[in-house]
Amino acid sequence: MIRSTDDRTGRRRAVQYGLLTAVAGGLILAGSGSWFLRSPAVVAAEAEENSKEAAEKKPAGKPTRMELLKTFADEFVAITPGEGEFPASFQMGRADGPPAEQPVRTVKLAGPFHMAKYEVTQNLYEAVMGQNPSVWGGPRNSVEMVSWRDAMVFCRRATAMMRSAGLIEEDEVIRLPTEAEWEYCCRAGTKTVYSFGDAATKEGDNEAEHKASLLDPYGWHTGNAAGNDPPVGALKPNAWGLYDMHGYLWEYVADNWHRDFTGAPEDSSAWTDGGDRAPRVMRSGSWRDRYVSLTSTTRQSVPDHVKSDAIGFRCVRSAVGK
Repeated sequence: MIRSTDDRTGRRRAVQYGLLTAVAGGLILAGSGSWFLRSPAVVAAEAEENSKEAAEKKPAGKPTRMELLKTFADEFVAITPGEGEFPASFQMGRADGPPAEQPVRTVKLAGPFHMAKYEVTQNLYEAVMGQNPSVWGGPRNSVEMVSWRDAMVFCRRATAMMRSAGLIEEDEVIRLPTEAEWEYCCRAGTKTVYSFGDAATKEGDNEAEHKASLLDPYGWHTGNAAGNDPPVGALKPNAWGLYDMHGYLWEYVADNWHRDFTGAPEDSSAWTDGGDRAPRVMRSGSWRDRYVSLTSTTRQSVPDHVKSDAIGFRCVRSAVGK
């Protein structure tokens, strides 16, 4: 059915019943046999609201490499030993821990550096390396199925890209943390077994189910994780704003593996002399491990070519040679 209507200028518009058309800057809406004129202000307000809803429903575009590198650069935490909340030295190791965590020694930090707030994410790794090898997919999930060698290549490539983009200085480098830097940052000024206290469990936790209620807010472990499938930063950070230092994934560090700390450096430099050259050190524990393996001092050897869905890494930004 076709109806016609006149606007104030005398122009005639043919309007098909049941459709929407413009009249005098407003809209005519079809009703059940009648028409309603709506003001331009109302139309504009509804159009803006509809635009907002559409934007919320529309999936975000894939970030560019530059955007991902910029995000990475912004997500480092400044660590300044000897200033403010950052002690100049700390006690590394655990007197009542296994032999690999002994003897306890005082480590003086070599200087300031920046520790990544999160483990390297899958979208960042893919942007730098051109592939995402992870089993548990998710752009902001931690990358896994990478070897220590892969992590070193990532650091070299990220350094070159970020220097070229002006995101770091020419005398700065992206690298793996040393083992001493890692433990210093995990502890976040504490002397306890975990960064949040000495206990991971509380009364009522089911040991058979590996429950650890006090650890749950801070770390993914076998008692609270179905798999390596959450985004980074889903749980609480430690006191220095660093996430997933207990669990989620084991994290590579720069050091060679040594069976204990006998003869280790007194500063926070990487211990690459002696020891077993091929095996490296990883820290943190993972979603596959019980809470006892997620302490601030837990350390484990790993061959430098091994890959696992329970191993990833985080980075340090520092001056070259520091």
